[in-house]
Amino acid sequence: MVVGVVAGTAVAAVLVLIGLFKLMWRVAEPNEALVISGSKHRVEGLEEGMGFRIVTGRGTLVMPGVQVVRKLSLDLNETELQVDCVTHQGIPLKVRGVVIFKVGDDFVSIANAARRFLDQQRMMSERVHNVFAGHLRSIVGGLTVEDMIRDREKLTGQTRAACGTEMEKLGLIVDSLQIHEIEDPTGYIQNLAMPHAAAVQRDARIAQAEANRLATEAEQASFARMAEATRDSEILQAGYQAERDKAAAKARQAGPHAEAAARQEVVVQETRVAELEAHRREQQLQADVRKPADAKAYEKRTLAEAERDARISAAEAKAKETELAAAAEATRVKTAAGAEAEATKTRGAATAAATRATGEAEAAAAQARGLAAAEATKAQGLAEAEAIKARAAALAENQEAVVAQQLAEKWPEIVQAGASAFGNVDNMVLLNGADGMAEVFAKALTMGGTGLGLARQLLSSMNQNGQPANGTSALNGAGAPPSQKVPVEGA
Repeated sequence: MVVGVVAGTAVAAVLVLIGLFKLMWRVAEPNEALVISGSKHRVEGLEEGMGFRIVTGRGTLVMPGVQVVRKLSLDLNETELQVDCVTHQGIPLKVRGVVIFKVGDDFVSIANAARRFLDQQRMMSERVHNVFAGHLRSIVGGLTVEDMIRDREKLTGQTRAACGTEMEKLGLIVDSLQIHEIEDPTGYIQNLAMPHAAAVQRDARIAQAEANRLATEAEQASFARMAEATRDSEILQAGYQAERDKAAAKARQAGPHAEAAARQEVVVQETRVAELEAHRREQQLQADVRKPADAKAYEKRTLAEAERDARISAAEAKAKETELAAAAEATRVKTAAGAEAEATKTRGAATAAATRATGEAEAAAAQARGLAAAEATKAQGLAEAEAIKARAAALAENQEAVVAQQLAEKWPEIVQAGASAFGNVDNMVLLNGADGMAEVFAKALTMGGTGLGLARQLLSSMNQNGQPANGTSALNGAGAPPSQKVPVEGA
């Protein structure tokens, strides 16, 4: 029983001791300092002892009822600065910033802060604001607006240096001082920035214009290179097209060249044949005319002349046909060459070869036509000369026979001309029927005979007037030189 009481008493004593220890033991948090007052203590850094003890970061025993424990926060604090200032130039400004501060970690700072703010820690920010506001107004009053704008670090440094002593007395340290904004209600800063803004805007416009110019030059250079590439491609294509056109033109002209050459050869051969035939006929006609002017010789001569005239007419017709065909072929070739030249004119200088080939073909065709025309003209002239000469000889030997031959050749035309008088007659009345019709036609036919009689009378009158009987025509004119006499080509 006694043992139990003793044990209970011991336990109670232990519990009391534990309770007393908890009541007396105080622990300082990392962000606070314990200020224990009620006994005299000596703190390092102070010459005299203080009436309180400072504990940071550890635990300590406190005598309840004898000592009092209070806490001083070591946390960061901040205060906003909104200070109306006037610069050295007399320009009002409003400076906005922030100050971040705390109680110093050393015992001296903690002691200074405890004496001043232990019961007024909420007033700490206001006190710091007043300290900084006063010094900031003083520092801004000695600066210009330009200095403040261009060197804010100088303003911050001078403010911290000016407030350092006072903050140290308060037991506070400044972790950061930032000037956020400098407001200018008068617009001085804005006006001060206008020249620079204008210069910057000018430089920006100049830079933009230069960039636009460089971009335009680059674009134009790119377009020029594209155009150059397009031009080179078109030139190459035009060259290839010109070569194809030249080959096609040569292929197309091969046929006309061969045909023209063949026609030229044919014309040359026909001209030679005509010349030989004319020469042969000329010799035969001369032989026939020089023979005695008997009826059989005259008949043969007349037939030979008629055959010669027929051949001459055929040769003339053939030459004319050949000339027309050559002219038509030349026109066709010229038209085709003109169309081809017009089509290839826009393809550039590369088509000159095709044009020259076409010109050579046209020149060859023109030369062929000229040669053919010249040969045909020559043959026709020789034939006409021989015919005139033969007629002159025949007229010299037998004028009446020649006139009769011409009248016989023209007899159908003479009769047609005589009968043309009846062509305009709408109604004809014949009194004696079929006999009257026969009589009318007989009179129309006798008109040719009358013309023959008139021609014979004209020839006989010419012979009676003293003209020579050698066949010289009276149409040459009296007294004219022999070299200027004009041959008669028919009645």
